[in-house]
Amino acid sequence: MSTHEPEVRTLKVPGARIHHEVRGSGPVLLMIPGGPQDAGVLAEIARLLADRYTTVTYDPRGNSRSTLDGEPVEQEVDVHADDAARLIAELGGGPVDVFGTSGGGQVGLALTARYPDLVRVLVAHEPACVPMLDDPAAAEARDRHVYDTYLREGVDAAMVEFLGLNGLDVGEGAEGDALSGGDGPPPGEEELATFERVSGNFDYFLRHGLLPISLYRPDVEALAGGAPRVVVGLGAESEGELIHDIGLALAGRLGSAPVGFPGDHLGYDSHPDGFSETLHRVLREA
Repeated sequence: MSTHEPEVRTLKVPGARIHHEVRGSGPVLLMIPGGPQDAGVLAEIARLLADRYTTVTYDPRGNSRSTLDGEPVEQEVDVHADDAARLIAELGGGPVDVFGTSGGGQVGLALTARYPDLVRVLVAHEPACVPMLDDPAAAEARDRHVYDTYLREGVDAAMVEFLGLNGLDVGEGAEGDALSGGDGPPPGEEELATFERVSGNFDYFLRHGLLPISLYRPDVEALAGGAPRVVVGLGAESEGELIHDIGLALAGRLGSAPVGFPGDHLGYDSHPDGFSETLHRVLREA
């Protein structure tokens, strides 16, 4: 494990305070987690890349340590993108490299479309933007079913269903090991702390984030011009899953070839060394 420890900072934005962690030196690489996740899930690849980049991870507004000023409201991808833009400005301005995974990929797409001068390259790893499918009706119905399950049966049942849509189960990744006592090595103190924080975000995500994030339609026309460059990353082990099909559809609409990354939807967690090297290669070649 890399030993780069973060400098922890807080940025006041309209309606929230954004917890973010800065490591290393070099060109800025802003890293955006997905859904209910926070900076902790990307900490290891941020450490691994901190000898080549100033890596910046953060908790999206309303998640974990990024507290809201008022009561939770329906999440808006464009508001998350505005937060990312303010972080970039706080770090000295753009253009910077951006990595977003899952719902963080949608935030990266919105950031790039709304603030193209702030982004040099966006790597969107398995963004869950369902409207990119030629016929999104079935996938949209599945997301709405997860939401209905949450309303009827609660958080646990809905999260099991949600993970299944991404080809995952509660035994995969650090969060899954903490839930199920899986066959991998026992999670360490940092992983357990991340799991505790992230699991505390599930209710907020299911109630206020699941549908607006998954149903977000990127501005493909603004993104397809090639500047800034947008790269779609797909997990090698995600092939055959809905999330893989969504990524292929997005890449097709952007007119670009997707790039393979190690692992599945959580490849940054299960294959951090290979994942970080792939990300570095993509950024270097862009």
